Amino acid sequence: MPKLKTKSGAKKRFKLTATGKVKTAQAGKRHGMIKRTNKFIRNARGTTVLCEADARIVKKFLPYG
Repeated sequence: MPKLKTKSGAKKRFKLTATGKVKTAQAGKRHGMIKRTNKFIRNARGTTVLCEADARIVKKFLPYG
């Protein structure tokens, strides 16, 4: 079998944890901060773990994670 290629878009956006969960940046921080509350901006710092349903989709793009 040939090697599988990782989707380069997924490679830049997601990381797998040691237990196999998918880690990603918080959503909603790219632009439009003026209309967001300070609480929202504060809570959206750092990274988050995707839910199982979304993680199953992402793992298809990261074959050797």
